Amino acid sequence: MRTYDLILKKRNGYSLSKIEIEYLMTGYLEGTIPDYQVAALIMAIYFQGMSDQEIFALTRTIAESGENISLEEIPGLKVDKHSTGGVGDTTTLVLAPLVAAAGVPVTKLSGRGLGHTGGTLDKLESIEGFETGFSKRALVEKVKKTGLVVAAQSSDLVPADQKLYALRDVTATVDSIPLIAASIMGKKLAIGNDALVLDVKTGTGAFMKEQKEAIKLARIMTALGQEAGRDTVAVISRMDQPLGKAIGNSLEVKEAILTLRGQGPQDLKELCLLLGGWMVYLGGKTKDPAQGRKDLVRLIENGAALNKFREMVENQGGNKNVVDDLELLPAAKRKLEIKADHAGYISSLDALQIGSVAVNLGAGRRIKTDTIDPAVGIVLKKKIGDPVQVGETLAVIHVPAESFKDMDRFVQDLVKSAYRYSIEPVSVPPLICGWIDRKGKCHYA
Repeated sequence: MRTYDLILKKRNGYSLSKIEIEYLMTGYLEGTIPDYQVAALIMAIYFQGMSDQEIFALTRTIAESGENISLEEIPGLKVDKHSTGGVGDTTTLVLAPLVAAAGVPVTKLSGRGLGHTGGTLDKLESIEGFETGFSKRALVEKVKKTGLVVAAQSSDLVPADQKLYALRDVTATVDSIPLIAASIMGKKLAIGNDALVLDVKTGTGAFMKEQKEAIKLARIMTALGQEAGRDTVAVISRMDQPLGKAIGNSLEVKEAILTLRGQGPQDLKELCLLLGGWMVYLGGKTKDPAQGRKDLVRLIENGAALNKFREMVENQGGNKNVVDDLELLPAAKRKLEIKADHAGYISSLDALQIGSVAVNLGAGRRIKTDTIDPAVGIVLKKKIGDPVQVGETLAVIHVPAESFKDMDRFVQDLVKSAYRYSIEPVSVPPLICGWIDRKGKCHYA
């Protein structure tokens, strides 16, 4: 078969067979099919879409393109969680120790930040000494020791996705539902977890801006998991404003620890309890997700969840004293307070713009080689629905010590313009839009 003919076939709206997809991905990995042809292929997919059978075939090909990680020797049902990304999304830092404290093993391979979304690994590495790179053997042993690990994906895992994503990132094809689904689930199927809970974001700060698109993506990924024998459900949550109050690496670690102490922001806590309730249920520890949620509340209240976070940090080489002394986290030497120019109620808060400010400060990357500043970021004092008076603090920007006045003014203006006001009281939109069950049915909240 010829690559040209397969590109033409997809461009004209026809489906590719499993054998044809395997041929294309194998050739791309081996270097016999060049970037420019695969770029043309994924642009054709972007416009023409893919059938369920095509998505299943692409996902399987990605999953089998490199090494797989077996978790069979770890006792119990292993449950993973994946979020499609956003601003201030600190859920993994809370969920992994919380669910592990309930007796469900968690093996979480996470990524680094790129664009306006923060990276879990960058956040955890703001803890002194915290390590994320392990061999397969070490990974399994660490889970057996403490019940959880949050680690980096090795270069040998799903190399087809690594090459494909890098190409999508520079060809404006990242936000393609078939390619997103295959990328996420290809990585998940390469790891031997038994079940998966997906947190699919929708709104201004998410890849899926419209709720119907988020539901479509969630249904496809749920079907991919079930087809592969992984018990999979999905929650649809809003990302129209940042989750929690902290945006930035060490700031989010601090917020996660406060949440595990029972002192965190309500929206972050509620999302973690909902996702965690599902994880505990799929892990076979409760009769339903509601009981799982109740059990997790108890683990926060009795300190077991916080202690599990401490164990995780120590098990991965980090300074466990950070759990009790938040001053050990990197901190910015300068802070800028953003004051309100209007009185009323906050009607909207642009998550994408706030995330972009964090990147400009150095909390994220514009390109993969950028260096992260763990101390910088933003702490929100006002969010949607909050009343505000002129001169009240909207947010506090944690800025680099060496930043210039022009940069200070630039980020202050951006944060201030992310806020919109109403003279009438504003209802806080519900965080949860709904959830997708094992059979792909959407239950609206």
